[in-house]
Amino acid sequence: MDGEPYSFVGCTATQPNLTARDQAHFLYEAIPPGLFRVEEEGERIAWRISPEPFPLSPHSVERIERIGGDLFAFYRALNALYLRSTRGTAPAFIAEYLDRGKPESIVRLARQNRFKQDVPSVIRPDLLLTDDGFVATELDSIPGGLGFVGAMAEAYCKLGIESIGGRDGMPRTFSEMLRSVREASDVTTAIVVSDESGDYRPEMRWLAEAIGKLGLGNVYVCAPQDIVFTEEGLFARLADGREERLDVLYRNFELFDLLNIPKQELMLYAARHARVKMTPPPKAHLEEKLAFALLHHPALAQLWRAELGDAYDRLRELMPRTWILDPRPLPPQASVDDLVANGVPVNDWRQLLELSKTERNFVTKPSGFSELAWGSRGVKIANDLTKEEWTQTLEGALASFDRTPYVLQRFYKGKRLRQPYFDRAKDEIAYFEGRVRLCPYYFVIGEEVKLGGVLATVAPADKHLIHGMKEAVMSPCVLKEDGY
Repeated sequence: MDGEPYSFVGCTATQPNLTARDQAHFLYEAIPPGLFRVEEEGERIAWRISPEPFPLSPHSVERIERIGGDLFAFYRALNALYLRSTRGTAPAFIAEYLDRGKPESIVRLARQNRFKQDVPSVIRPDLLLTDDGFVATELDSIPGGLGFVGAMAEAYCKLGIESIGGRDGMPRTFSEMLRSVREASDVTTAIVVSDESGDYRPEMRWLAEAIGKLGLGNVYVCAPQDIVFTEEGLFARLADGREERLDVLYRNFELFDLLNIPKQELMLYAARHARVKMTPPPKAHLEEKLAFALLHHPALAQLWRAELGDAYDRLRELMPRTWILDPRPLPPQASVDDLVANGVPVNDWRQLLELSKTERNFVTKPSGFSELAWGSRGVKIANDLTKEEWTQTLEGALASFDRTPYVLQRFYKGKRLRQPYFDRAKDEIAYFEGRVRLCPYYFVIGEEVKLGGVLATVAPADKHLIHGMKEAVMSPCVLKEDGY
């Protein structure tokens, strides 16, 4: 492979006829440093470079494109069922679960009439590629990676390799989404990044600059303290002292951290009074992983099907079986739906403590509204744990129910594949056995959902949790007839 040039797909190559090794050298220098947090000073790139994007087959790309519309429908249905639950026209436990652990101020905010029908306009699932297709292990409406994927797509395009979404797919569809949110042809936007989310600031700056270069609007990356409120509207104070009036505020901060966000009251006041359009909307119930459990809840099947139509069956196949770790006792004649331990239906979660390691094909994770609920921080894979650790994990999750509900989810192993990468120490193309997580970035534009790009993270096969790490290959995806 090292001595063979790639055949280019669609972009015009500024560096034609390079070997795979030379392409990797070029990419290492061409991808802007600092877009992804590095662990060692002096590093440019904190992950393994692949000489080409991750290849996906036409069938996989068609499936991924359809998933976007289904997830948009899921958010709408979840929002509708939550609101019906608050009004008493759907089971009360829907809102009870989705609001659990949240202060009253957050609950009231989510129910504001101004945001009533709003759902996230950026949707990013984590899709695990298995031997049987895709499994969506997570769903994120405030994702990182927007500028990161865009910058990598641009770098590969200089080699003549066009990623899914195209060279400008991420900035172009992001800007389309912003105009759609405001229902205007020209908008000024602030991407407000909190200190807690500060690692995303460099890639968001890249995204804002790319939108400006394309002439698709003015986008500024701001800290919360740079936001200014007046009777005329909401403004962003820029580095040169100018103040720009805002049409859209893109919320790159978490609701659980809201009390630590400077000027959050002013931003929310402006959004409530239509001085600015905020996306994603400040609706914490749309950011809960326990929504997967509600989708699979047998008592809600008819309600979901009425909201989702044909997408209901596709989403149940896509989203793994998930249960809310609710410690409240069940009556003796009841059991947890579709959950068995040692051949016995589960009536008490502690029955799971007696399972052997090989039988514990589960993941536990905080549902949301917590600093542990993003970035894999609170995720535990049950069959990785000793019996003592598993006991502590399950008991801790049950004890946390009133503050931060946890979910139990079926664990799936990804498909094993052979991944090329550039070994910098040996200055050659090498390979490892890995498993891949795909992150498509969908943008809601009116009633349409557009795919802006797809990030592939390929981690060594012995890593059960697939996320950005120095041992992983991270790259955009490309359409290839012989892809996965």
